[in-house]
Amino acid sequence: MASISLTKVIDKWKWENLTPEIDISKIKITQPDINRPALQLAGYFEHFEATRLQVVGFVEYSYMNGLDKEVQIEIFEKLLNNPIPGIVFCRELHPNDLFKEIAIKHGVPLLMSNKATSACMAEIIRWLNVQLAPCISIHGVLIDVYGEGVLITGESGIGKSEAALELIQRGHRLVTDDVVELRRVSADTLIGSAPNITKHFIELRGIGIVDVKALFGASSVKDTQNIDLVIHLEDWDKDKEYDRLGMEEEYIEYLGNKVVCHNIPIRPGRNLAIICESAAVNHRQKKMGYNAAQELYQRVQKSLAQRRDEEDD
Repeated sequence: MASISLTKVIDKWKWENLTPEIDISKIKITQPDINRPALQLAGYFEHFEATRLQVVGFVEYSYMNGLDKEVQIEIFEKLLNNPIPGIVFCRELHPNDLFKEIAIKHGVPLLMSNKATSACMAEIIRWLNVQLAPCISIHGVLIDVYGEGVLITGESGIGKSEAALELIQRGHRLVTDDVVELRRVSADTLIGSAPNITKHFIELRGIGIVDVKALFGASSVKDTQNIDLVIHLEDWDKDKEYDRLGMEEEYIEYLGNKVVCHNIPIRPGRNLAIICESAAVNHRQKKMGYNAAQELYQRVQKSLAQRRDEEDD
């Protein structure tokens, strides 16, 4: 199961640790969802997801401070005697001494954020969904072309890195070369990124390793990108029938998500960078409602209809 350390989450969002007495080095977060313990503070613990990060806003804070001390002790003991990875107090709210004392006794870290509750929750969920998403590594190159994430795949030595380098020279941005880490953050979204070791590097046979960021500047690279289109490069086969109209989309599946895939045959003289640019723009047009193949088909049908009308006359 994927997990992320609580220490990394704290460093990411610059939260203040209100309980430094607790050792948090081994605490892991395993779920991207979070919970606001409003019902639990009211005494309802059925279906309580204790393994989630808990977020306390102004409503929960006001309610818990308005309880009698005896009720506070009972509820706090019942709440904090669970394997909670951490409780975040938003809006720079500070828990009272009793809550803090019981939390330290049970080893539950208390954290504080200066953000509003809704904004804090949205940011945490979005970020944890990416960090804890199912992940696989594939062989390929990922480029941001006109805002479309183009994943170039194919056998080793077929020209993926060379095509990526020319795209970078034409103003597009490299995400990763050789190894692409794919994460499924939702039923519709795949995000690609680079392993830390190879980030911003390209391997060119005969030249070696090239640092894209150092050569072309920070504007030539990007850390993550949605996967919108896959271009699979393959050697030209004269006996194979290739799609020349593009009336029907072909798809490839990663982690259960389908992505549009174009199989591009390679032969000397074909400019891969221009092909990738054209494919990205064409895919963008289709998402905006315009399909060139459908337009051609309608023109042909209209021409045939006019010809039949003329023959009838």
